[in-house]
Amino acid sequence: MNIVGISINHKTASIELRELHHLSSDEVLEFIPILKENIFTEGFVLSTCNRTEIFGIPKSNNLTYKDIQKCLLNFKNTKELSPQHFLNYFSCGAVKHILEVASSVDSLLIGDSQIHGQVKDAFLLSEDLGFSKTLMHKLFETTVRVGKRTITETRIGEGAVTISFAGIKILEKIFSSFETKGALVIGAGETGELAAKHLRESGIGKLAISNRTKEKAELLAKKVNGEVIDFNDIKNSLPKFDIVVSATSANNYILEYADIKNMMKIRKGKLTSLLDIAIPRDIDPKVSAIDGVFYNDIDSLKVIVDENLKKREKELPKVNGIIMEEMTNFFKWYNTLDVVPTIKDFRDFFEEIRRDEIEKIRHKVHDYEYEKVDNMTKRIIGRILHNPTWNLKHLSETGTDYEAASRYSDIIRELFNLDDKKNNNEEK
Repeated sequence: MNIVGISINHKTASIELRELHHLSSDEVLEFIPILKENIFTEGFVLSTCNRTEIFGIPKSNNLTYKDIQKCLLNFKNTKELSPQHFLNYFSCGAVKHILEVASSVDSLLIGDSQIHGQVKDAFLLSEDLGFSKTLMHKLFETTVRVGKRTITETRIGEGAVTISFAGIKILEKIFSSFETKGALVIGAGETGELAAKHLRESGIGKLAISNRTKEKAELLAKKVNGEVIDFNDIKNSLPKFDIVVSATSANNYILEYADIKNMMKIRKGKLTSLLDIAIPRDIDPKVSAIDGVFYNDIDSLKVIVDENLKKREKELPKVNGIIMEEMTNFFKWYNTLDVVPTIKDFRDFFEEIRRDEIEKIRHKVHDYEYEKVDNMTKRIIGRILHNPTWNLKHLSETGTDYEAASRYSDIIRELFNLDDKKNNNEEK
């Protein structure tokens, strides 16, 4: 299998590099046609706060990982990265990695409840854009099944955590209690909504929501019993809040150094926590140097990440077992792709002979006699073809001697002139 792909993620690159190469929803829509034209016949693109993944079937056998990397770097107009910033995958390794991502065992937070949906959305977008054909569609089915089995058959997602949840846990280590504190959540998407819900569940005293689209802010505020701050009035409202959580999809900083400096001046240095869980980041990280400001971004969550891993690492062998089982089934399916057409054409060849011969007696015997002959000849042909078709399929499925399966397939096609027969039928 020649599926190939690259990944830049939380294991290989800092948040600065990840945000430089993050692809927004609009960028993915623009990037996939470029991949279709120059790199892959089919594939998919996944870009989240912790990873950007690009996988597909190469248009050329000469294509290398560097070609995919260069395509991304050119699109993002960034300089060449060091090799260690990319993970490169091929064939079995590529499939295994994709399934590990979907099952959350490759996530920053093991058991991340968001990643399964994000992977599913990436595959669905690929299908919508005509970038998913036979192989990617089957891989999509396998990936979704792994995600579901991981959730239902293991406890890795028990009390499922997200980046938002981990961020709120960091805030709980800064403040002894939330009851007297006020929090502003900027961004009403999935991540912002989860953060708002976690804050409310943690007993926050005052909660406000702000979003570029006011209707979305109002909808979320209603869910969490909070108020709405107009997006254009965020900077003036900042001094009212002890906690600011930002999780938008903006391409540039929403809050600059000067904004936070002014905020702290009005608050007279009163302790403030800023949690930036957006990629690209919403808050200028230089604000961490301001007195009284506790600034955290996604890469600041190591303590929570380590705690989470200890709770879930005993479930990893179970998840890995599911991944290997589904990988085996996927490659069994893949290995039959070459021989299945031969088996079908082989059986069709004999069936056509059978039908031609019994048609010669249709008007010479009674209907009940014809039916008996018809059934009898079907059983004869079935028994004759059983062993060769079963053995050919078995060889390809097990993968123990795939070359032999391919060779036998070619021999059968040549011996019975199956290609000539097929071409003649198509011409008719």
